[in-house]
Amino acid sequence: MNKPYETDVLVVGAGPSGVAAAVMAASLNLRTVVVEAGAVGGKLHAIGALENVPGNWSTGSQLSEALAADLDRLQQDDRCSVMQSRAASVIGYDDRAELVLEDGRTLSAQVIVVATGVAALAPPDADWISAPAHLSVSPLWRTKPADLAGRTYVLGGDRPLGTWLRTHPHSSTTLHVLCPAADDYKIAEVAGDERVRVVPVSHVALSPMAYGDEWSLQVKDRQGERKSYVAKTVLNNLGNTPAGLDGLTAGEDGYCPPGKQHPRIQVAGDLRSAQFQRVATAQGSGAEAVLASYYSSVLKPC
Repeated sequence: MNKPYETDVLVVGAGPSGVAAAVMAASLNLRTVVVEAGAVGGKLHAIGALENVPGNWSTGSQLSEALAADLDRLQQDDRCSVMQSRAASVIGYDDRAELVLEDGRTLSAQVIVVATGVAALAPPDADWISAPAHLSVSPLWRTKPADLAGRTYVLGGDRPLGTWLRTHPHSSTTLHVLCPAADDYKIAEVAGDERVRVVPVSHVALSPMAYGDEWSLQVKDRQGERKSYVAKTVLNNLGNTPAGLDGLTAGEDGYCPPGKQHPRIQVAGDLRSAQFQRVATAQGSGAEAVLASYYSSVLKPC
């Protein structure tokens, strides 16, 4: 009998959650294809210190190399294949799910696991910042202590701040973190570090100064009081925006809760929620996405 799908599981994204999904699917003898536009575990290379992931990893690069080795092993054993391509949209049907690639090709599977993760926000994207369109600010996670000059302001209290502090434990630089109320639950993790000065804000107007290489910051705190600052260094730590596909169901915050998707479309990793953006939870969700489908009526081994 001809099946309406080409493979059992399609995994979109080869980060921690996507590779975990592929490993789990292969262990269940499910035909698996991983679609990745870039490098396996590419974003992990930005993580300089990895303390909350089991396995004795010290950096994200080490884990990235291990994930690539996992996929190489599965491919050598003919239990998985990897396709270098960019996905555009996804749709679920009663008997299959389809993934449309940017080049127009369509792939089909019993189940698709979307693990496309998130993309970094720029200052003009944040609703609490006024900034010139297309303004680029160096990201905190790419910055070394030696690069910092003068008074340093950090835009946002997202979790890479804690990673940066752990990566550079001997840095004595004081980071003045402009923190909107939405980031309070994140900044709490590092608020006790003496190198962090939290500046609660409701709005910031940011612009490069007309002369030199300094920045102008017009800051309104949460009581409405306004202050002006001139900074030598401003760094981006605004967090992320979901990098989902057309066809996914998103919530008001733009993230894609697994429970709102078609039964043949599983969502894993950082794409699920802003509150669970951790490597360890991403890995667990990737494996769980496959198991949830395997133990339901939508995914069965051929």
